[in-house]
Amino acid sequence: MKKCFKCQTPVADEKVSFKDECPSCMSDLHVCVNCLFYDTGKHNSCREPQADYVKEKDRANFCEYFRFKDDAEKRSGKEEATKKWEELFGKK
Repeated sequence: MKKCFKCQTPVADEKVSFKDECPSCMSDLHVCVNCLFYDTGKHNSCREPQADYVKEKDRANFCEYFRFKDDAEKRSGKEEATKKWEELFGKK
């Protein structure tokens, strides 16, 4: 489920445009901290190497690599990794 980074309100929109705001707290939605590629451990806090530097990660930006982070995808990735681990090493 897609959620606002600030208030955790679910976001129903399939596509988030550059100027979209959260209906609850009115914060910007097209921001780095809502992006699938956001990773504070990477250079410029982004896993997308082609993306331009964005100074304010919690403000609207025009990054064309933006993909809204979805918690369901995140969970399914962990479940998939666990399944592969058990297949490889066997469950004891």
